[in-house]
Amino acid sequence: MEQSMKPLLGMSLQELKDVAKSLGMPAFTGGQMAKWLYAKHVSSIDDMTDISKANREKLKGQYAIGCVQPTDRVQSCDGTVKYLYPTASGKFVETVYIPDKDRATLCVSSQVGCKMNCLFCQTGKQGFEGNLTVCDILNQIYSLPERDTLTNIVFMGQGEPMDNLDNVLRATEVLTADYGYAWSPKRITVSSVGLRGKLKRFIEESDCHLAISLHSPIHEQRAMLMPAERAMPITDIVEMLRGYDFSHQRRLSFEYIVFGGLNDSQTHAREIIKLLKGLDCRVNLIRFHQIPGVDLHGADEGRMEAFRDYLTGHGVFTTIRASRGQDIYAACGLLSTAKKEAEGKP
Repeated sequence: MEQSMKPLLGMSLQELKDVAKSLGMPAFTGGQMAKWLYAKHVSSIDDMTDISKANREKLKGQYAIGCVQPTDRVQSCDGTVKYLYPTASGKFVETVYIPDKDRATLCVSSQVGCKMNCLFCQTGKQGFEGNLTVCDILNQIYSLPERDTLTNIVFMGQGEPMDNLDNVLRATEVLTADYGYAWSPKRITVSSVGLRGKLKRFIEESDCHLAISLHSPIHEQRAMLMPAERAMPITDIVEMLRGYDFSHQRRLSFEYIVFGGLNDSQTHAREIIKLLKGLDCRVNLIRFHQIPGVDLHGADEGRMEAFRDYLTGHGVFTTIRASRGQDIYAACGLLSTAKKEAEGKP
């Protein structure tokens, strides 16, 4: 896409109508564009065949679809596929497609790198290199070869979604709106380390599921693992969450990477029970995947199962999330495009 061209991908119905009117076209042309974008997934304005040729030429003078194909594809032995997408800023971002029987989940990114600098996360080691645009976010879905098989989307790729909240909300609007993909919000989960003000806004402006990165219920230890804890303690985040109803359509979950000998004791389990008491939620236990230069280790299977059973037995529904794509560095905490950014090319 030429740099001078503005992308149509990511625009709301009203924005598309405004584009039409600004070019002297009837407002209903905006609805036609929305259909071609979000229902038909066209790759060129020329493909919008119910718009007159003259109006298509007007559009092409200032706009482009905004879709960009992935520049790299790596497949895991377990069927997981990692894609590399170029962004509007000339950077790169990774996206992970996870097929599983009758489900297919896409793990999308919201930033290039991340400011949160969590100790256990490869993306954090990359540093922060910029927010993705709405077009960048949606292009990970729009240009995905397996797009039509998707059942779920999780904002758990590179970046902290709440740190790019405006664009994440605009993207989820397109995904759930009647004029867009018309997905149920129940098919979308957005994760966060817990940025209180942004989190509150997300809950009030979106109906998508929410996942909070917990990783330790103990303040000092969580601060060591996740620097964001110092400014936004998990106790404050949970207290804020208690003000909302998660007992119906929307699901609240807590993600918990289990580190052997660090956060997998019965003391930790008891503290989690105390922290989450009375909150309608679930806990997802995640295996830790080793990253260079970090002295943390995963817990063994028996330890994770005992931890799960203790929590579930005390009223906190807990599951162990299956690990996927570790051999292609696509598993939780392993995404990074630092090498690609340094090279400046795929």
